[in-house]
Amino acid sequence: MVMVDEFPFPSQITTTKPLSLLGHGITDMEIHFLQIKFTAIGVYLDPEIVGHLKQWKGKPGKVLAEDDDFFDAVASAPVEKFFRIVVIKEIKGSQYGGLLEGAVRDRLAAEDKYEEEEEAALEKVVEFFQSKYCKSKSVITFHFPATSNTAEITFSTEGKEDSKMVVDNGNVVHMIKKWYLGGTRGVSETTITSLANTLSEKLSK
Repeated sequence: MVMVDEFPFPSQITTTKPLSLLGHGITDMEIHFLQIKFTAIGVYLDPEIVGHLKQWKGKPGKVLAEDDDFFDAVASAPVEKFFRIVVIKEIKGSQYGGLLEGAVRDRLAAEDKYEEEEEAALEKVVEFFQSKYCKSKSVITFHFPATSNTAEITFSTEGKEDSKMVVDNGNVVHMIKKWYLGGTRGVSETTITSLANTLSEKLSK
């Protein structure tokens, strides 16, 4: 187990195959000199991803963390990915859904890929979170299979049955990945730094 801000994250999880915890961190904000922590994040990747990142061999983690091309390659690599997000500070599902929607929409618009299909797919994601209440220790997961452009989102909270949905718009799915794997534009700097350091180490072997 790896502790991410008091929350245990298994160092490996098995979906269709074992995935390793290669990066972890938190999302937070400073308000009046107080650090407010929102979520703990674990990024699980198929260890085979290293084979798709060979051109960055020998680069230190500090350099990789600043290299958005490197993180583009991580997000685009055709391997299975799984994000586990644990809520630290309770938040309404509608707030989380709104944050995700804004981040994905802005990224799509910047690349001129925000069409009606993307808008409809994002609306479904917002709707999914609308009725949820993310109390502390609730878990949100995103599972990205290696072979399809889909994402399965699961929400679990104490005392309720897990709820799931599938996003099947490839552009939206890619930008959800980029929200957490966006290099210098990622939502969590600590997660990006952690991933950069781990992958740098694995690439040097």
